[in-house]
Amino acid sequence: MSSETPLFKLLLRRWWLALLLMGACFVAFGFASLNLLALLQANLRFLAEYGVDAVREGALEQLFELVVYGYAAAGFYVVFKVCEKALVWRITHHDEDRIP
Repeated sequence: MSSETPLFKLLLRRWWLALLLMGACFVAFGFASLNLLALLQANLRFLAEYGVDAVREGALEQLFELVVYGYAAAGFYVVFKVCEKALVWRITHHDEDRIP
């Protein structure tokens, strides 16, 4: 029984798709995580200093958005790593008949 996911099998068969998706996810990860830690720190400091006034100004909504950006960045990173694994597997296993 094979433990590879359908996405991994597709990426093994179509190396060019893995390469394109890997590049797109790399850029998306960079964009989603750009200054994320600094913005999160500033948001939490704003909430701590101004409390209810900060909540009225939308700091909780911004905090939620920052957390969503963090999870999106993590998702892009995971897809990037899956593509990387598929490409490395394909490069290191020269026997084409062994591609699942």
